[in-house]
Amino acid sequence: MNGGQIGNVDLVKQLNSAAVYRLIDQQGPISRIQVADVSQLAPASVTKITRQLLERGLIKEVAQQASTGGRRAISLETETKPFHSVAVRLGRDYIQLGLYDLSGNELSSSNQDFPYSDQHQLVEGLIQFIDQFIEHHQSQIQQLIAIGIALPGLVNPESGVVEYMPHVDVDTMTIGDTVRDHFQVECFVGNDVRGMALAEHYFGASQDCQDSILISVHRGAGAGIIVNGQVFLGHNRNVGEIGHIQIDPLGEQCQCGNFGCLETVAANPAIVRLVKKRVAQGYPTSLADEPKITIDTICEHALAGDELASQALIKVGNYLGKAVAITVNLFNPQKIVIAGQITQAQELIFPAIYRNVANQSLGVFHRQLPIVVSQIDKQPTLSAFAMIKRAMLNGVLLQKLLEN
Repeated sequence: MNGGQIGNVDLVKQLNSAAVYRLIDQQGPISRIQVADVSQLAPASVTKITRQLLERGLIKEVAQQASTGGRRAISLETETKPFHSVAVRLGRDYIQLGLYDLSGNELSSSNQDFPYSDQHQLVEGLIQFIDQFIEHHQSQIQQLIAIGIALPGLVNPESGVVEYMPHVDVDTMTIGDTVRDHFQVECFVGNDVRGMALAEHYFGASQDCQDSILISVHRGAGAGIIVNGQVFLGHNRNVGEIGHIQIDPLGEQCQCGNFGCLETVAANPAIVRLVKKRVAQGYPTSLADEPKITIDTICEHALAGDELASQALIKVGNYLGKAVAITVNLFNPQKIVIAGQITQAQELIFPAIYRNVANQSLGVFHRQLPIVVSQIDKQPTLSAFAMIKRAMLNGVLLQKLLEN
């Protein structure tokens, strides 16, 4: 019984500290009185929490000009520069690392090939790359507070355990604990697309809304769903596998075992495969002169008026639109954000998405629904940093910093 009470006291402490920090972070400069007012915490509690935050250097006092000409009011804002974290985006055969301060500024980055074929290679290589990156940036790092890792697959974000990856056999891979033990700092692990949706919410195109859906079209197709400002997670802590919505029952077999999934028709490899096939069949196209057909070249030729490239991308827009319509009917979001190289040809793809969403979702849901391009797509490690930011705002990491 006592254990439970102690746990509850700690939780209340964590939640209260987080509420105060969150207000100062999101609305600062803000006075203690305003913090107490908005958070509805007792002024004495706010004073105590702000004292702890000041002592730890996580917030600072700034003098605000008094409107009455009397004494200048003291306000609070967060201190972000001395606190650093390493954010890692792990791909199927590459690794990207970024050094961030707490405001989300990327101070340095690195992008390297990283082929791995099994769990052991993956974990060993990951540790090695992070080690080298930290060593290389030692002079820039003041206080290393956390490491964030975003990767493709099914991850339990609470335990940091990776349960499945689409291209390598994993058996309950405890990346979170392994990295935490090695570097002696907190580690947060999550799915790359869910992390991207969170980054978009904190720093990108969906900062202005509480309910949004990010749809990512890269090697696969996935979705990150933000509901009431939080990443929506299902029963096994994962949701948004939009790439496995069946679009064409007579289509090709997907790596998941089903046939005609969105991923088989609207992910980068599928688009390139279709276009190459048409070129080989002798369809008239300016792409026939290209030494290498890629998503970028397809978008380029489509925008220049090539019929084959344009039709291929409009088809992708139609397929994506069908999948987006399903998510709109299910979640009624305020905004849809699309990420991926295909957005270079936004003027061809977006009208096709809109058309399908308008035809296949409820009018009241899609009327005035903005569909926009991702703002953080070019900053892939931001998805991993967003998990660290979340851990500050919900108090998990904040509490650890206050205790140390």
